[in-house]
Order: sequence, then C-alpha cells, then structure tokens
Amino acid sequence: MKTMKAVCIYSYGDPSVLVYEDAPRPHPGDGEVLVRVHAAGINPVDWKIREGHMKEMLHHTLPLVLGWDVSGVVETLGTGVHRFKVGDEVFSRPDILRDGAYAEFIVIKESEVALKPKSIDHLHAAVLPLASLTSWQTLFAAAGLSAGQRVLIHAAAGGVGHIAVQLAKWKGAHVIATAAERNHDFLRKLGVDQAIDYDTERFDEVVQPVDVVLDTMGGEIQARSWKVVKRGGMLVSVVNPPSPEMAAARGARQAFVFTQPNAAQLAEIAELVDAGKLKVIVETTLALSDATRGQELSERGHQRGKIVLRVI
Repeated sequence: MKTMKAVCIYSYGDPSVLVYEDAPRPHPGDGEVLVRVHAAGINPVDWKIREGHMKEMLHHTLPLVLGWDVSGVVETLGTGVHRFKVGDEVFSRPDILRDGAYAEFIVIKESEVALKPKSIDHLHAAVLPLASLTSWQTLFAAAGLSAGQRVLIHAAAGGVGHIAVQLAKWKGAHVIATAAERNHDFLRKLGVDQAIDYDTERFDEVVQPVDVVLDTMGGEIQARSWKVVKRGGMLVSVVNPPSPEMAAARGARQAFVFTQPNAAQLAEIAELVDAGKLKVIVETTLALSDATRGQELSERGHQRGKIVLRVI
C-alpha cells in the first residue's frame, strides 16, 4: 500500500492531538481527481473542527486529515473526469466532510476544483479558495452587494477580511473596515475608504448606517453591528446565525453563511487574480510538519493575511 505524509487527528482536543505521520495514500473514484498537494492553507475552521466544536454539525470519521484550502497538481484522474488532465495546476476548497489537505495527496470531487490562477504560485493559490469563496458567498450571493452601497467589514486585515475588502471595492462599494491601527495603511492600499481602530474606537458610534455588515467575529461585535445596519440592509455572519428578532426590529435582513465548494465561483476569482484585481497576502509559511504551530498562530488571531503550509 502506498503511503504519504499527512497531519491527522485521532481524537478531538488541543493542538497536541495533531499527529504528523505516514498515512494511506488515497485513490480517486468516479468523478474525482487525485491532487498532489503543493501547499495547504490554515483557517479557523481547521482548529475549530480539531477542538470538536463542530462535531454535532459535521459528522467526521476519525482519524481525520485536516485542512480544506489547497493548491496542487492533478496526479491521477478518476473515471468520468473530463474537465482536467494529469499535470493541470488546480486549487480548491474541497468538501469539508472528507479528509483534507494537510497531506501530500488529496482526493477531490471534480466539481469542486478549478484551474489555479496563472499569475501566482501555489503558496498564494492555496490560501485563496476558502477566504475568497466566503467573501463571494456572503457579500454577493447572500447580501447582494452592489455598486454605490456601503459595507462594514469586521477584522478586515485578516484572512477573509482582506479578500472581502478587495471584492467589495471591485464591485464598486464604499468600504468601511475595523482593524488594529497598525493595519490601516495596509487596508487603505487595498481600497478601504474608512478604517476604524477597534482598540480605541467603538465602530457603532462612528459609522454611519450601512447596507451590509460582514461579521467575522460574532458575540458582542455582532450584537453591536445591528446599530449600524440601515433599514432594508443586511447583517451576514460567518461565525453564528444573527438574531432574526433583531433583524425584524431593525427592519433589516440577516443571514449565516457556511462556505460551500464552488468551482464556477473559483474560476471567476482566478480571472480576477490574473487581471490584477485581487491579491492574497501570505504572512506566514511553514512546513507541513509544523501544522501544530500554524494552528496555534491562527488561534491567537491578529494575523495580517494568511498562514500556509508548504508541502512541496
């Protein structure tokens, strides 16, 4: 049996449950491709699953390979695959219910894979799918953000936030962002119109009503965000469902988005990258064997951009 290096969990818990080991190399089935992983992104969902917070919603079988942000090269085609050939460079946010990308190989459904942007390397392509699909599905699919509208993006210098800022500007929106003061120049270069220091300012006291709030924080931040949503506007969260009662009281809408794989959206995102309309920031690059450290950094927060594991 062929093996590969992978990072698995055999039980839920703190970072110590991550195991770097030899694991069986997967084989593609009908409608699937085997991808040789060049790089894998680290996201909060990885350590939330590791800690067991999502086990009631996501019914995984252990041991489980973590990581659902990937860029690599098609190694083998399963039966019935027609969109790709061996050697294609691809990227994906694969099905989160299956083994992930903290490994040398991953099997992905053909329907979840897109050709990676030509203008960036695998390290940058690997951290793009989840953040860009999250931004696309919240701002456009759920909230219907359009040119001339006002959007407030929380934690805008982070992995999702810095992509959401650029997509909102590409759409023609007026972008307001919360972030630590040290990140304000960075955000202005991405196109932010108004930057708010969340350490010294209360956004709900300085922001004029907006059409859309993108909540990446939950808790008190989400609750206070209702104060700045205009009547008819929307609060959309990627953390936990906003209150329908609060939405009704404000004459607004609410949505919770759990990001889904979408190859068609990824293909559009790749075109934006290659056209120079969207860039992804990698702050930390680690070896696959350092996945534990990567998750610890992600848990601490306050990252500018993304954390990536180099596999090749």
